[in-house]
Amino acid sequence: QVRFVESGGGSVEPGGSLNLSCVSSGFPFPNYAMAWYRQAPGKERELVAFTLHNGGHTKTYVDAVRGRFTISRDDSKNALHLQMNNLEPEDTAVYYCNKFGTIGMLTDWGQGTQVTVSS
Repeated sequence: QVRFVESGGGSVEPGGSLNLSCVSSGFPFPNYAMAWYRQAPGKERELVAFTLHNGGHTKTYVDAVRGRFTISRDDSKNALHLQMNNLEPEDTAVYYCNKFGTIGMLTDWGQGTQVTVSS
């Protein structure tokens, strides 16, 4: 059974930082490109960043977070991380990890972790 457990969210002021983590199980994690997604209130779920299954050497970010967020993976622990710096109110959302792919085709979503950026 595929499972994702996200953690590390919280409430911070603009300019603050958070480090999200996700532990995966039920599939061969090192063989998959992995991604972080987010869903803001009233909006559709969107891709934030992804890393390929080459030990995490290839990383790609959407324009809104490039230069502020860093994605990383630890294949020995089936773990995915997202270091978020210089957070903005627009980053407020529930953050999820999953395999990298077309959002509408992905299944087995975890509960996500809430990130709130507010002064």
